[in-house]
Amino acid sequence: MNILAPSILAADCSRLGEELETIRSAGVQWVHIDVMDGVFVPSLSFGLPVVQSLRKVSDLYFDVHLMITDPLRYIHEFAQAGADSITFHLEAAEDPDEVIRSIRTEGKNVGISIKPGTPVEKVLPYLEKIDLLLIMTVEPGFGGQAYIEASTERIREAGRAIAERGLAVNIEVDGGINRKTIDTVLEAGANVLVMGSAVFGNDTFHNAQWFVQKLGEAD
Repeated sequence: MNILAPSILAADCSRLGEELETIRSAGVQWVHIDVMDGVFVPSLSFGLPVVQSLRKVSDLYFDVHLMITDPLRYIHEFAQAGADSITFHLEAAEDPDEVIRSIRTEGKNVGISIKPGTPVEKVLPYLEKIDLLLIMTVEPGFGGQAYIEASTERIREAGRAIAERGLAVNIEVDGGINRKTIDTVLEAGANVLVMGSAVFGNDTFHNAQWFVQKLGEAD
């Protein structure tokens, strides 16, 4: 199933609740929430209070992406705050298996993310233990970057590994996904698409509606 996961990193922070209602009314079921600590990535972004506040006003599936050092420290807190899925970076975890166990203990879906410079083979030992593999298609930390073309083969490589193992792991992509690159990532095998500025901004409702329809037709 193809899924649109708009990133609130590109939304109007003064009216996040309204922004979530707008995309929900356009048919969106997931929302991507980037958590940045200013250490693992240069930028700072949303934290626990934002997740807690949005959970009170939205029934969307919260796809929480932790771009933070030592993610194990905060798994319980983000689970309690309302995350449905928690994705951590392979590069940031001293013991990925321990992080996976912690997320499972909280009853949440598990995602692992890798940066553009991390070989896909590094994440293969964990495929049987996760629900989602997030392949960053730009360098994490900043919105509005252009899609890195080399990501296409990385998506294909991940898809082959998942298929060979007979797994049902979602392949998520994040960075530079828009009307020009959507067909490329879908054809490569991605099925969860994170989009920021391509959805939020001018005419958010119709942008979201267009992508939801496009993904539905591609299923």
